Parts: sequence; C-alpha cells; structure tokens
Amino acid sequence: MSAYRTHSCSFCLSCCVALLMVPAVHARAEVPELSGEPSLWQRAADGLKSTWQSDRAELYVPLYTWHNRSKYSAEKIAGYNENPWGLGGGKSRYDTDGNWHALYAMAFMDSHNRLEPIAGYAYQKIWRPAENWRIGAGVTAGVTARSDYRYLPLPVVLPIASLEYKRVALQGTYIPGGNGNGNVLFSWLRWRF
Repeated sequence: MSAYRTHSCSFCLSCCVALLMVPAVHARAEVPELSGEPSLWQRAADGLKSTWQSDRAELYVPLYTWHNRSKYSAEKIAGYNENPWGLGGGKSRYDTDGNWHALYAMAFMDSHNRLEPIAGYAYQKIWRPAENWRIGAGVTAGVTARSDYRYLPLPVVLPIASLEYKRVALQGTYIPGGNGNGNVLFSWLRWRF
C-alpha cells in the first residue's frame, strides 16, 4: 500500500508542477508576438508552407556521380557505379530577395548500383550575372536511406551549388568523407515547368 501511495503522490506532484508551468510556457511562447517579429520556427514554417503552395513544379534527372580519385583506389573506383539513373520531382519558389527554395524527392542508383531515395528542403542564395543566368550556392537538409545501412532513415545536411539558364539548371552537391568513403560529387539536371 505504501508503494502505491508513494507512486500516486509523485504522480500528483508531477501533475501539479505541469499545471503550474502551463502559464509560464504559454507566456514564453507569446514573447515573439509581443515584439512584433515572428519566431525563427514560425518563419521556417511559413517558408515551408509558401514553398509547398508554390505552383512551380520541377523535374530532377541525376547525371553523374564522381568519386574523388585521391580518396579511392583504382580497383574500388572500377567497381563503383558513376551513372546514377533515376528521377525526382519537387516544388520551388524564389523569395522576395530572389533566393531559391525547394521541397524535393528523388531516387537514383547509388555507388553500389542500389536504389537510394532522398527527400528534403533546399535553399540557395542566388546571383544574377547576366539576363536569364543564375548562379546559386546554399544548403540542403533532408533524409536518405541506403542499402549499406539497411535502408534506415539517415539525416543529411549538404552544400549545393547550381548554374541555371532560364528554366534549366545544373546542380550538384559534394558528400564529404574520409579515405575510402564519402568524397563524392553528385550532379543532376533540374528543369522548371
């Protein structure tokens, strides 16, 4: 009986503490609204929503996977697939500063010639050196799954760069690593409808 009483008392105490904290948590959540500026999370959510609601659809076609020759033996490279057949799609938008945002999903054949899916969000700062030309550099964050990791979800954060002419862009990312792993340049074409 005393064990039950101790358990129920600690449960009641936990409930009381939680109830007392609700006004404090609620007040903290309202502070950014009082300052007139949305919180970082609210800005991120608004950006994702705007990108999702965009009417700009894109097609992604993987082009080439290059394994850094200084990090792999010739025998290893000979056994790797560098033609990442696949396809992907997404939605994108250019914000008021002219920077590119996208939500995407793509699947391609990895270095071991096995299917690798990836989905995520991408952002690039855009420069316009001439009419119809854009150069971009930024980051992508998402989730992938690989056969050599039993297709468990793996988070990824990678740099991306692009060279775009009108509606077609050559994009790429570099996957860092050590000797015999990573150090791969992955490129794809992006076509905006």
